[in-house]
Amino acid sequence: MSVVSGPGGPGRTAAGVPHVLDNPALASLTGPHAHLAESRGRVRRYPVDVSPWLALPDEPDARDWADLAALAGPGTGVPLAGFGGEVPPDWEVTFRIEGVQLVDDGVAAAPDPEAVRLGPADVPEMLDLVARTRPGPFLPRTVELGTYLGIRRGGALIAMAGERLHPPGWTEISAVCTDPAFRGEGLATRLILAVAHGIRERGETPFLHASAANTGAIRLYESLGFRLRRRTAFLEVRAPERLADGRAAVPVPQPG
Repeated sequence: MSVVSGPGGPGRTAAGVPHVLDNPALASLTGPHAHLAESRGRVRRYPVDVSPWLALPDEPDARDWADLAALAGPGTGVPLAGFGGEVPPDWEVTFRIEGVQLVDDGVAAAPDPEAVRLGPADVPEMLDLVARTRPGPFLPRTVELGTYLGIRRGGALIAMAGERLHPPGWTEISAVCTDPAFRGEGLATRLILAVAHGIRERGETPFLHASAANTGAIRLYESLGFRLRRRTAFLEVRAPERLADGRAAVPVPQPG
C-alpha cells in the first residue's frame, strides 16, 4: 500500500490545505449531518443513539477540550476518529487503533438486484446481525445516517452495508457484515458496490475506513478499486472528572 500523493490523486487539495477527509466527523457534523449535531462551542457530536463519534476542530485549544468534556460528561470515554494532535495531560487515552482511510479510485460500482433498502423497521435485525459479526459501532438510530442495503434469505437478514460519515462531496461506506453461515458467497462485495453506486448517483465519492491490522479487508477493498489515501487512528480518551480550572465537567443535557 502507498499513500496517495502528488497532484491529481484522489481527494487531493492544494499543498498545505487541510482536506475535508482529514477530519471527516467534523466535516460531516458541520455539513450534511448538521441537522444531527449536538454542539458546544466548536465541538460537535452525534446523538448517543446515532453514533459514538465526537469531533474536535483541527487545532483544538483548552476551551475546546473543556467543551468536549462538558458534552461527554466527567470520566466518560470519548471516541475520536482521525485525531492526531496532543491529548491534554488530564485526559487519559484508553485505547488507540491504527487505521487506514481508502478512497474510490475506479470502483466498479453497480446496483444489486437482491439488495433491499433497510429502514427503522429493520433495526432489530440489523442490531442482531451487528452483534454477531462486529463490523463496528451500530446503534438504534445509526440507520438515519444514510442509505443501508441488505440481502435476505428465507426472510432473514444475512448481510448488510450502509453509509456513515458524510463530509461534503463524500460518503463513507460502513457496517459491512455478513452472517458467518453465508460468508464466501461474495455478499459483502456486492453490497459495497451497490452502496457505492448510490453514492456515485448523488455525484459524491465513496470512501471507507479499516483497521490497519485487517489486511484481508484492505486487500478486498483495494481489489474493488479503493486506494489508500492516508493512515489514521481511532482512539478513545477519557474525560477528566474536573476541568483544569476546578469546575466539574457537567454534561450537556440531552433532549427527552
